[in-house]
Amino acid sequence: MYSGIHISQTDARPMYAQIMEQIRARIAAGDWPPGRELPSIRALAAGLSVSVITVKRAYLDLESEGLIVTRHGKGSFVADDGHLAGELQHQKLDEHLEAAAGIARQLGMSPENLAARLRRAQRKPEPK
Repeated sequence: MYSGIHISQTDARPMYAQIMEQIRARIAAGDWPPGRELPSIRALAAGLSVSVITVKRAYLDLESEGLIVTRHGKGSFVADDGHLAGELQHQKLDEHLEAAAGIARQLGMSPENLAARLRRAQRKPEPK
């Protein structure tokens, strides 16, 4: 494990995708704020016991998504977009809602019933 990022050999997803997901989650949670320097490609690769190419792929994809920026000779950093964490949280919420809607369809549940269940869930107090 390195910087709180870990790779599971039993996960069917490619290793670069696992790295990307965990970096996205850290940014979305606010653990890695805008401007935070990411571990170097070589250091992260060594820490995770993966190839430099794997980490480089993850960083390039995250950069193409606008989540990180790479400054030649200085390293990679969380992008300075002030709304980035909120946008990532909205994306994650949308993914969960789409999954819930899929399950509801499989169960033959009406959109109204699903909406009622969502309202009930939203009223439940947060666990402490």
